[in-house]
Amino acid sequence: MDNIAKSQFEPAVKSGDREAILRPSVSYWQDAWRRLKKNKLAMAGLVVMIVVTLLALIVPLVSGYDYETQNSSAVNLRPSAAHYFGTDDFGRDLWTRVWWGARISLFIGIMAALLDLVIGVLYGGISAYFGGKVDNFMQRFIEVIYSIPYLLLSILLLMVLGPGVSTIILAYAITGWVSMARLVRGQMLVLKEQEFVLAARALGAKPFRIILKHLIPNALGVIVVQITFVVPTAIFAEAFLSFIGLGIKPPLASLGNLLSDGAAYMRYHPHRLVFPTIVFSLILLSFNLLGGGLRDALDPKMRK
Repeated sequence: MDNIAKSQFEPAVKSGDREAILRPSVSYWQDAWRRLKKNKLAMAGLVVMIVVTLLALIVPLVSGYDYETQNSSAVNLRPSAAHYFGTDDFGRDLWTRVWWGARISLFIGIMAALLDLVIGVLYGGISAYFGGKVDNFMQRFIEVIYSIPYLLLSILLLMVLGPGVSTIILAYAITGWVSMARLVRGQMLVLKEQEFVLAARALGAKPFRIILKHLIPNALGVIVVQITFVVPTAIFAEAFLSFIGLGIKPPLASLGNLLSDGAAYMRYHPHRLVFPTIVFSLILLSFNLLGGGLRDALDPKMRK
C-alpha cells in the first residue's frame, strides 16, 4: 500500500475545478436581464421605446414651434429642412405636433400602468390573501365592473364631462385595472401557500405586511409583463377615441386626431398620415416586443 501513489486516491476533479464548472451565482433579476439581452427583438423594442420617449419629451421644447400656432403662409407644406414632417392645413408644424401627440399618448399609457399597479395589484392581493367570503365578494364586484365595456363607458364620460386627457384616464381608472387584479389574484393564490408566507404568519406579521413585503415582490415578474401590455392597450384606446372624434380635440395634438386628420388628406398630402402612423406603430410595436421578451425572460421555466 505504501508503494501506491497518493495521486491514485485523489479525486479526478479538484476542488478548484469543481468550483469552476459550477454555474455562477446570480439573482433572479440578473438572470432575467441576461436572458432579455439575448432576445434581439426585445432589446430592439427597448431601444425604440427609449428613443421615442426621449423625442416626445425633448422635441416640443426645442423645435422652435408649438403645437397650436397657425401660419397661413405655410399651409400643407411637404417635409423640408424647415418642417421635418411638413405642415397641416393650418400651417402648424407636424414635427412638433406628432411628438406632442406621442407625449400625450405615452402619458395616458403610463397613467394606466400606474392605476393597474395601485388598484389592480392591491385589489388582487387582498382578494387572494383573505380568500373565503372576502374573495367571493371582491370577485363578484370585479365581474360587475368587467361587464361594463370600456369604450362605452369612455364615450358616456366624454359626453358628460367633455373630451380631454383627464376624462380618458378616469374611464380607464374605472374598468382598466380588472385584468391586472385577476392576474395577480391567480398568482398569489399559489404563493400564499408557500413556506415563507406560513413562516411570516407564524412570526406574527400582519396581513398587509405579508401582501406588500412577501406576496407582491414574488409576483413582480408577472406584474411587469402585464404592465408592458397595458401601456399600448391604453394608447390604442385613446387613439381610437380621438380618431372617431370623441377623444382629445384640436388644437391639442394626439396621435389619434392626427391620424384622423391625415386620413382625410391621404390622397393629396400623404405626409400628414404617414408620419403619425409610423410613430404610432413604433410605440405599439416597441412595447409589444419588450413585453414578449420580458414574458420569456421572467419565466422561471426558461432558466437554464
